[in-house]
Amino acid sequence: MSYVATIDRIQLIRMRLQDSLTPAEINIVDESHLHASHPGAKNGGGHFNLEIISPAFDDKSQIERHRMIYSALGDAIGTDIHALSIKARTPSETEYKVADYQPKPEHHQEY
Repeated sequence: MSYVATIDRIQLIRMRLQDSLTPAEINIVDESHLHASHPGAKNGGGHFNLEIISPAFDDKSQIERHRMIYSALGDAIGTDIHALSIKARTPSETEYKVADYQPKPEHHQEY
């Protein structure tokens, strides 16, 4: 697969997800080179790692979020995309809240 084809696939994934899920953040990495000997790669499908943050995922389970992503990608699944690793979160799931931080008590062993 050429570099241009990789960029085109990443743009296709990004465009479809932006159109339907309006993500606050999206990161797509083509890992096809790590799977060059897999049958899907030989047939032209790419292996991608997706991290996406979207308010559309509020009150949705991980399964529902994955279904939303697969629906948005449509016919690209199984053709342009052979495998997709997904991390889907809401904006509130990515915030570090100091008030929620509770340090673990240190374990001291006395002799």
